[in-house]
Amino acid sequence: MWMWVTPSPTTFGPVTASATAGGVTVTATAKVSSVRWDMGDGTVVTCAGPGTRYTPDRGRSMSPDCGHRYERTAAGKPGERYEGRAMATWTVEWSAPALGDVGTLTEVAANSANG
Repeated sequence: MWMWVTPSPTTFGPVTASATAGGVTVTATAKVSSVRWDMGDGTVVTCAGPGTRYTPDRGRSMSPDCGHRYERTAAGKPGERYEGRAMATWTVEWSAPALGDVGTLTEVAANSANG
């Protein structure tokens, strides 16, 4: 199983935004730092990047950077499928130069898939 995210500002970042209030400007840049894939069979795969898109010419080869090989079928599972879940960890770096402040925040966003 190849896992990947098609990188864009909304799916992987970076996204930058600024806001000003009372003469102070805060700028924040968010980007995905990792994606944790729960494969539904008890295996969890963590990928540091977006992964490599699968194309038919790759045949049955393993993903070079974000993949999983199922060792057993999903027979007996509801719908005879594994239900997977992807959780992206977004890292947000922010700064308020006028105040001399900087910081980092993290946020996790999840999505489910059947396969």
